[in-house]
Amino acid sequence: MKIGLAAFLLIAAAAHLLLPLTPLREAQAIDPDLADLLLVQLRLPRTLLVLGYGAVLGASGAALQATFANPLASPDISGASSGASLGAVVGGYWLGLTQPLALAACGAAGALAALALLFGLAGRRSDTATLLLAGLAISLAAGALTSLALALAPSPFAFYDAFDWLMGNFTDRSLSQAAAALIPATAATLLLLRRSRALDLLALGEDVAASMGVKPARLTLEVIALAAVAVGACVSVAGAIGFVGLVAPFLGRQLTGGHPGRAMLPAAAIGAILLTLADLAVRAIHLDRPIPVGVVTALFGTPLFLWLVLTMRRRLAS
Repeated sequence: MKIGLAAFLLIAAAAHLLLPLTPLREAQAIDPDLADLLLVQLRLPRTLLVLGYGAVLGASGAALQATFANPLASPDISGASSGASLGAVVGGYWLGLTQPLALAACGAAGALAALALLFGLAGRRSDTATLLLAGLAISLAAGALTSLALALAPSPFAFYDAFDWLMGNFTDRSLSQAAAALIPATAATLLLLRRSRALDLLALGEDVAASMGVKPARLTLEVIALAAVAVGACVSVAGAIGFVGLVAPFLGRQLTGGHPGRAMLPAAAIGAILLTLADLAVRAIHLDRPIPVGVVTALFGTPLFLWLVLTMRRRLAS
């Protein structure tokens, strides 16, 4: 199963980088250097961002769900993505930060604030209703503050400039922007993956985990901080993308027998595949203006979210 998942990921990555082939062939016929420019400067950053962002959402979602012991604790539902958007907007439009790495730091700070607030409001092992209400409140507040920050920004075109980015957009991203997002995000995700065994032990109960050398409180803070860095850095460059961090961990747990910590690695691969396919779908739809990729992920993620809520409601009722 892992080999098949890796092969599917490689195929999706190659398709995203090379399709459509016609512009590459035409550029090659005109000038080989032009084809290299199209491939390396335009397509490669987008492919790297799509793969990396999808992997971050999958792994971070799985880690947050294991930490909060709740399958709905994804980066978007927890408010982390909205907080990262607020941080990036404040940094870019109010603090005048233009360097990708500085914006990534602002996004990480916003995500960290949102996750810390969620932990303070709902606690680590909260019931579904409490987590949903707390996450919804944080997301709405962060969204409202983001709109206010854009409305009052010194630039009168802030709303127009930020619209596509807020819904998730990989168009016209450079290699420097991809590096600013993916270097800290990759480092944070690798550190999250190292905590997979500890998260599996935590699922057995805090007492059991503590007896095996795990410090639950410290582990919770580490997961929150690392997930904030990973998600915030990607959001600052490509915007907030919903539901990938919910769907990928759910599918990852099906491949690992329900182990929440062990599900992080397959969830990362599944998240990368899902976001790659979503962006390929966006590129395949020819309209006057591009459709934000976040719209596509919401279309396939919303039904699963509703199904999870109804399933958990039936389980509690019985």
